[in-house]
Amino acid sequence: MLKNISNLGDAALYCDFGNEVNKDINSEVINFFKSIKEKNIKGIINLTPSYNKLIVSYDLRVTNFKEIKKIIENLNINETQKTINKKLEIPVCCDSLFSLDIERLEKKLNLNKEKILENFFNKEYFCYMTGFIAGMPFLGDLDKNLRVQRLETPRVKVPKGSVGLTEQFANIYTFESPGGWNIIGNTPINIFDSLKEKEPNLINPGDLVSFKQITLDKYKNYNG
Repeated sequence: MLKNISNLGDAALYCDFGNEVNKDINSEVINFFKSIKEKNIKGIINLTPSYNKLIVSYDLRVTNFKEIKKIIENLNINETQKTINKKLEIPVCCDSLFSLDIERLEKKLNLNKEKILENFFNKEYFCYMTGFIAGMPFLGDLDKNLRVQRLETPRVKVPKGSVGLTEQFANIYTFESPGGWNIIGNTPINIFDSLKEKEPNLINPGDLVSFKQITLDKYKNYNG
C-alpha cells in the first residue's frame, strides 16, 4: 500500500511503499509504475521503480509536484495488473571457469557445491527491479541457506553473463563491470540488448525466472 508521496529534489517525487522488501510490496510498486506509464501523464519524463519505492521525474516547464501528486493519489489501480508479466528459463553453466566464488560460498554457507547448486536451481525467482547497470535484474528470493554478504573486496571486472548471489537476491551481469556479488556461473543468453529500443530488457520487474544448469559444451555451442 502506498504510504507517502514526497518531494525529491526540484523535479521529482517518490512514492514510498514502506521499508520491507517482499514480493507483495514490490508488486504494488510495479502496479503503480504500469498505471502511471499507461496513462501517459503530461509532463512525466521518467519512472524508476525499486524494491519498495517509485521515483517519478517530471518537467517543471509542464507540471509540478502538486499536480503529479494529485494524479497519483487518484489513480485507479487495475487489479488485473497484478498478474506476473512472463516466465523465463535462463540456462547457466557452473563450470569452474565461471563459478568464481563457489569455494568462498562453501566456506561461508557451510555447504558443498552440489548442495549450493541444488538449492539455487530448485527455486523460482521474482524480478523486483532492474538497475545498477542497464538491464541487470535483481531476483528474489534466495533460499535462506544461500544468503551471504558481498565480497569483502569487489572485483574490478565481473564478466558479462555472470550469475551472482548476495543477501536475498540473485542477479545477472548484463555487461562486464565492477562488482562484489558471489559468482556461481554464467549464462550464454544476452539479458540486455540496446538495439531493441522498445524492449531492451529480457527480464523486467514482475517477471518470474527459473535457472537451468547446462554443461560447458552446451554453453559453448548455445544458439538459443
